Order: sequence, then C-alpha cells, then structure tokens
Amino acid sequence: MEVTRLLAEWSEGDRTALEKLVPLVYDELHQIASRLLVHRAPQTLQSTDLVSEAYLRLASKPSVAWQDRTHFFAVSARIIRSVLVDHARARGAVKRGAGAITLRMDDGTAQSDPRELDLLALDEALDKLALLDAQQARIVEMRFFAGLSIEETASVLGISPATVKRDWSMARRWIYRELSAA
Repeated sequence: MEVTRLLAEWSEGDRTALEKLVPLVYDELHQIASRLLVHRAPQTLQSTDLVSEAYLRLASKPSVAWQDRTHFFAVSARIIRSVLVDHARARGAVKRGAGAITLRMDDGTAQSDPRELDLLALDEALDKLALLDAQQARIVEMRFFAGLSIEETASVLGISPATVKRDWSMARRWIYRELSAA
C-alpha cells in the first residue's frame, strides 16, 4: 500500500516520493537482477549495477501514471531488459557466446526449464514474438524480466490468469524453438 501511495505521489510530480520509494523496492529489484544474471566472466554486469542503471532510467522517465506496485514492476521489466541489451551490445557481443550476458529463463516452478539463454538472441526472439503476438511478448517480459506472478501479470494486462498461463507456456515454447533454430 505504501508503494502504491508513493507511486501516486511521484506521478503527481513529487520527487521526494521517489526517494522514499527506492528503499521499498530496491531489494526486490536486486533479487530480480540476481535471478536474471548468470555470470560467465568477472567483467560481466553485476546485479547492483543493473539495479542502479534501471533506477536512473526510471527516475528520468517522464511522468508515468503509476497504477500500483505491480504496474511499477511491469515497467521496470521493460527497463531492465533495455539495460541488459544495451550493456550486451556495448560489450560488442555480436554473436552467441561472444561475451554476451547469459540469462537463465526459469520462472521458479518445478516444471520450469532452467536453460541458459543468450540475451541478444532472446531480445531478438522477443521482438519477433511481439510482431506475432504482442500480448505473449509482454507476458514473457513481465514474467521473465520482472519476476511477476501469473496473477500480477494478469492484473497489469487486464486478462485472466488462465490466459496468462496459457500464453506464457506457448511463448516459452516458441522462444525455445526460435533460439534452438538460431
């Protein structure tokens, strides 16, 4: 409830609300970053760096009509994805395995498939998926990059949890096929 109130105040232009918000969401953002990153080299982007860059991008965003905590993390998912992709490109990761950040696509369930994925290949696959089914791409982004639950994702998108489950399953299979073919 405190997060939602601070988001509303920040939306209304109160910059001090952002300063109060950060300690409330930092740990969760850091957990998301830690879960996403699998370090293959000592120079790889660290979780703290990812959260810091995401924070800077969030803080510089023009007024967003924040709805609630879940909406905040959905927007954070897109920003985290962007930070990771920008970092991988800056490192000159032109092809799979060329020093790119490697991520683990694992939703934390018993039936999840914790396969390592090349970030740039995943980003490209998500862009292709968005052309075929934008909703599925957003679901992957929210579930994978922000760690939102089925119910939280459904709330942000205004769809049923059953639809999120079905689309999440189909999108993961599509992405795995796309990445396997690459």
